[in-house]
Amino acid sequence: MRNNLKYFDKMRCLRKRSAVSFLGVLVICLLFMNLYIEDGYVLEGDKQLIRETATHQLNPERYVHTFKDLSNFSGSINISYRYLAGTPLPRKRYLTIGLSSVKRKKGNYLLETIKSIFEQSSYEELKEIAVVVQLADFDSAWCEGMVQDISQKFAHHVIAGRLIVIHVPEEYYPVLDGLKRNYNDPEDRVKFRSKQNVDYAFLLNFCANLSNYYVMLEDDVRCSKNFLTAVKKVITSREGSYWVTLEFSKLGYIGKLYHSHDLPRLAHFLLMFYQEMPCDWLLIHFRGLLAQKEVIRFKPSLFQHMGYYSSYKGAENKLKDDDFEEESFDIPDNPPANLHTNMNVFENYEASKAYSSTDEYFWGKAPSTGDFYGIVFEKPIKITKIKVVTGTEDRQNDILHHGALEVGEKIVGSKKGRQCTTYLRLGEFKNGNFEITDVEHKVLFDINCMRILVTKSQKEWLIIRSISIWTSQPPNQ
Repeated sequence: MRNNLKYFDKMRCLRKRSAVSFLGVLVICLLFMNLYIEDGYVLEGDKQLIRETATHQLNPERYVHTFKDLSNFSGSINISYRYLAGTPLPRKRYLTIGLSSVKRKKGNYLLETIKSIFEQSSYEELKEIAVVVQLADFDSAWCEGMVQDISQKFAHHVIAGRLIVIHVPEEYYPVLDGLKRNYNDPEDRVKFRSKQNVDYAFLLNFCANLSNYYVMLEDDVRCSKNFLTAVKKVITSREGSYWVTLEFSKLGYIGKLYHSHDLPRLAHFLLMFYQEMPCDWLLIHFRGLLAQKEVIRFKPSLFQHMGYYSSYKGAENKLKDDDFEEESFDIPDNPPANLHTNMNVFENYEASKAYSSTDEYFWGKAPSTGDFYGIVFEKPIKITKIKVVTGTEDRQNDILHHGALEVGEKIVGSKKGRQCTTYLRLGEFKNGNFEITDVEHKVLFDINCMRILVTKSQKEWLIIRSISIWTSQPPNQ
């Protein structure tokens, strides 16, 4: 009995000595795990917890107690918003566009950004969007001036319920002075990027229930024509596949699209680690924690950075996205489909990577006569145009030297082994590419399948860079 008591005494001492040293690691690990946990109550005590984290005054007992409340990463953050213009939306929209803006030392591009959003949208598209502008500066005079300008220039959009301007009082912000100087950043830079993380967290929290999807823009951005239609096509093409973030620009926090149901978790995540690193770095970690390993970015880019001066100290910032196209461009529909091939696939360059607008491709080892790349559509479709590109600039010989494109009907087989029994050849590949228009006038049946057929063996490997399909009956949005 005495030996048992001594043993338990030693265990208690060991726990006390190790608790402090391992507490930080344990809490961070648990926080990451809890990104996946959903409950039904509102998070309480966020602000106090963040203040303690910022000043490195963590009380172990209180922290563990508070951690029990952090299981609700899907609940809203309990703060009050001031409506500076507009009112709560009467109905849910398809897409919310969020912008956060502060006073700049040089230049101001917010009005031009809002103008671009509305001017580049059709009347029908305007019915499906909501624009939320957060004026995140603590200078009340600047906020009042901006609200006046926005309300005057975009009065009809405010009245129509598609433009809202909000502000979060300074009292809701955590400590912004004396923060950790990660990456040896100067103190004012740390304060700027940390506050920006909190700004975005509050904006995301506000927008969580306004629409099905959310896209973040910066306040110095120009939009492409009919960007919403392009976004909808991309979302439809990703039906059935898992994604956390879709990217429509390669710059900063521009053109990043989310499911609205992920916004509360992202808001909490930015708040919990607001002083650690810039927001675009945190977003990479967030995406990875939710099991999207690779970037999913679409070309051409839909949004372009247009400012010349940064909101940080007015420093020059002339970054441009060279993949941006402002004029309307024809994004394919690429209806939902099952993809398969009998070619020997190289590493992870699988068949699905050719059937999207992302910067990826299918890569197979030297194909033989009769090899194929097959597409079986989930529903019969009417096709108007098909375009297939093989090879890349770096590997110009890895093209389909001899091949044909065929469409088929009459599906047979189980769900995994479905295929068409009858095929119609539409043409041959020329210089590794294939393109055909007016397909609906050349094919009299609804198309169930499409395949790329190798008609002669080749020693070169094969890259299918992109497969683009346009339909006359796009899937309902």
